[in-house]
Amino acid sequence: MAWLVLGSILLLLAVLASGRVQPAIAFMTLAGSFLITGLVELPVMLTSFANLALATLILLLLVSLTLERSPLLDLLAAKILAGREKPALLKLMGTGALLSAFLNNTAIVASFLGTLSRQTRIAPSRLLIPLSYASIFGGITTLVGTSTNLVVSSFATSAGLGELSMFQFSLVGIPVALVCIFTLLISSSWLPRHDTATEQKSLPYFLSAEVMPESTLIGKTIEANAMRQLDGLYLLEIERDGRLISPVTPDEIIHAGDLLVFTGEVNKVQTLQRFSGLRLLGESADELLTSNLVEVVISHESILANRTLQEVDFRTLFNAGVVGIRRGERRLEGQLGRIPLKVGDSLLLAVGSDFSQHHNLDRNFHLLSGTLQRPRLSLHQSLAALGGFAVAIVCASLGLLSLFESLLCLMALFLIGGLLSINEMRRRFPFELFLVIGSALTLAKGMEASGAAALVADGMQYLFNGYGVYAAFVGVFLLTVLMTETVTNNAAAALAFPIALSTAQAFNADPMPFIMAVAYGASACFLIPFGYQTHLMVYSPGRYRLQDYLKTGLPVSVMYSLTVLLLTPIIFPFD
Repeated sequence: MAWLVLGSILLLLAVLASGRVQPAIAFMTLAGSFLITGLVELPVMLTSFANLALATLILLLLVSLTLERSPLLDLLAAKILAGREKPALLKLMGTGALLSAFLNNTAIVASFLGTLSRQTRIAPSRLLIPLSYASIFGGITTLVGTSTNLVVSSFATSAGLGELSMFQFSLVGIPVALVCIFTLLISSSWLPRHDTATEQKSLPYFLSAEVMPESTLIGKTIEANAMRQLDGLYLLEIERDGRLISPVTPDEIIHAGDLLVFTGEVNKVQTLQRFSGLRLLGESADELLTSNLVEVVISHESILANRTLQEVDFRTLFNAGVVGIRRGERRLEGQLGRIPLKVGDSLLLAVGSDFSQHHNLDRNFHLLSGTLQRPRLSLHQSLAALGGFAVAIVCASLGLLSLFESLLCLMALFLIGGLLSINEMRRRFPFELFLVIGSALTLAKGMEASGAAALVADGMQYLFNGYGVYAAFVGVFLLTVLMTETVTNNAAAALAFPIALSTAQAFNADPMPFIMAVAYGASACFLIPFGYQTHLMVYSPGRYRLQDYLKTGLPVSVMYSLTVLLLTPIIFPFD
């Protein structure tokens, strides 16, 4: 049975690495099979989803929704970029790391992303990867700095080792953060310098055609004129008498003088030749047509991930049409409606008048456009929110209240004060993360009950026999790093924890250094953009390539690993 369980875990890793199945589905499926086969009992599974640290993590993410709306971070970003590039970069990384120690990493990067992408003083490609990496550096210094630390704490609590304290990570985390910031300051010289200011103008996004007075299209609807299923082209919007009709519905009637704007494979101009009375105007959009363009990045919570525009009926869902899609530095071509979208893709949208009023924007997109922003808190509200969060952290650190109790009280105050709403919490509830961690706790119980964790621990003991407990500690750390580079950070922590605990028991060592190896290792994602959500957030806005992460991240990864492996056994001894 132990070998079957171990095989199922390896299959899970392969599925996660392929990216074809959502992590929540993969974890829930395997956890369900453990339940059905009797590896875990129903009360054990239910207890996994009722874990205190997991509930605390959910509260933290929901409270962070209020802090995301503060304009203070936008103002701070503008101040940071004053001066020359290297000092500005150092200030950006230091500020990002400090904020990420207490606030959600995704919220920090999302708050800076729009401002950094829009400014023209320093190329955004020189700033965005360092921002994402800095959020990791700060995250490893406290319990609430990253969801990974709270995931590890949830496993420790479930294993009967007690909840990890707020600053238990700091004695190793702070030196690691400082070393990595200065390493990144040097390696950032290899980042590309892309000028994005003229990018939209240089790409042939549009194909425009005027409806002449003699056209047979006049007086008929879009659907009646068979303009719904064009080969490679998509009717995006209509300019009529100085106003814009966007998006265009099937029952819209064409008038003489209408300017029809198409997108998609604009080189397939011959598609329009079968329509009489159309005069082509070229491939560029005038000032009116670009006035309603908005650039967004697909978030890790989006329903668009791994789905096409046609599958989700994008136009109806968001009252917007997709003009172009960029993945990293590459603009995707072909029939846009049939391209499977990925987290981190950048979409250029032509939006309708009520686009900004849609309640599903926050969950699906990070807005890069300066013309559309979420409703912001006032300065007074921002200070109250940040002050309330600071008080909650202090109360938890001093032991006056548990972190769960502090965050629960803070959430109640935010709801009463109108800084947070039930509807917003419902829209942004991290349901997938809840399923992944709850299922992972169930899998850990199954690995322990079946002997699979002990089997891996025996293998670790055999492999490092004669080299001592330190070698096993290094092995656990490197195994976790390998998994976090190929699957998500939280999944890596979930799968590595039972192995780390069993390995510590096999060597009769204190489990704490092995637990910390998992926590620090699960955050050590610097080489590829796909294992960490903030890396994907900056991937397309920075127009990066995979090698940009490799060149910049390899020195950081080496220094991060060496510092962790050196300091952790000193701060957390094996006996």
